[in-house]
Amino acid sequence: MHDYFSSDFFVANRARLRQLFSGTAPIVLTANGLLQRNGDNSYRFRQDSSFWYMTGIDQPDIWLVMDKNKEYLIIRGRDEVREAFDGRIESDELARRSGITTIFDEKTGWKQLGSRLKRSKHVATLGAAPAYAEWHGFYANPSRAELLSQIKTYNEEVELLDLREHFKRMRVVKQQEELNALQAAIDITLDGIKYVSSHSRLSKYGYEYEVEADLSRQFRRAGSRHAFDPIIASGPRACQLHNMESDGPLSADELMVLDVGADVSNYAADITRTVAIGEPSRRQQAVFDAVCEVQTYALDLLKPGVIMLDYEKEVETFMGEKLRELGLIKTIDHEAVRHYYPHATSHFLGLDPHDVGDYKMALEPGMVLTCEPGIYIPGEGIGIRIEDDVLITADGNTVMSAALPNQLC
Repeated sequence: MHDYFSSDFFVANRARLRQLFSGTAPIVLTANGLLQRNGDNSYRFRQDSSFWYMTGIDQPDIWLVMDKNKEYLIIRGRDEVREAFDGRIESDELARRSGITTIFDEKTGWKQLGSRLKRSKHVATLGAAPAYAEWHGFYANPSRAELLSQIKTYNEEVELLDLREHFKRMRVVKQQEELNALQAAIDITLDGIKYVSSHSRLSKYGYEYEVEADLSRQFRRAGSRHAFDPIIASGPRACQLHNMESDGPLSADELMVLDVGADVSNYAADITRTVAIGEPSRRQQAVFDAVCEVQTYALDLLKPGVIMLDYEKEVETFMGEKLRELGLIKTIDHEAVRHYYPHATSHFLGLDPHDVGDYKMALEPGMVLTCEPGIYIPGEGIGIRIEDDVLITADGNTVMSAALPNQLC
């Protein structure tokens, strides 16, 4: 698989962070740690996106220290048994990848960092999310919280400076290397969707999981994996936005939603197409056409200077008009529209499928986001969503996933 990032990318990102931060306090960042799946098994490792953005390193249990004109990595050691199972961390490879030549073992590195912390009034790092995120219903990776606790053991009085806003500012506007990786992920995703949604193949599938299996095969053949758990949902199951079971039977009179994205160098595509398994009914086609009209309207709005919160309100009003034309609502108001359209139209895209960004700031060239209107009618067993990945340009936008047109059959 092509590597879109050289060490120069990560060196430059660290330099940009120093300019944005402009303070004299040491900057300390942590990699993610492995998370238990069950027993002595862990989930597949995924690096903290901002740590990767600074280093390019895809290994757990590593710390990055940037202190004035010095920078170094600290590596947690592995015993022989752990190395036999998980492999050895090669310092030379870390240096080649990150452009950081000074690498310490855990004891030596933390002794040096600890000495600095004892003399510091401030430390800059990435704030930890709450241990449990009620909105999402999941637990956070504890590595950032653990780092904060470890820093405090050296100096209880040290004040922690949160760099999350700095990273949001940096990561939201994509550099050319990032756009190249995103486009590669998008192209792999489009090829996978084309493969499974062709009429010759659709007729052979009996269950949603068969579609998922073929998509996974196509992604792996292209040297990629899923950037997130795929959503393959047909009929009334498509009305549950994150229905990831993919175990329902397919019926010729239903529609199927494919919400999937390949991963290239940790950059995620996020594309949705809705296809008819058989011949669509007039009602299904009418709802599909309405979603297409809303997306066209939304795409016309996306350009530099637009505030995302204002954009969402405009799209909601236009969606209300379409829902009224479909006979689903009588009055266009927020609650009525959200009953059939319960999610936002757009989110930022990049290292995370829902990437960092400020919905109150004006869009700028280089930002990448999705455009994904949908209509969900549980009483009729119709769920339709169309999602494309969009690059904001100087004079408007470019649909990066335009190579796969929106069509029901």
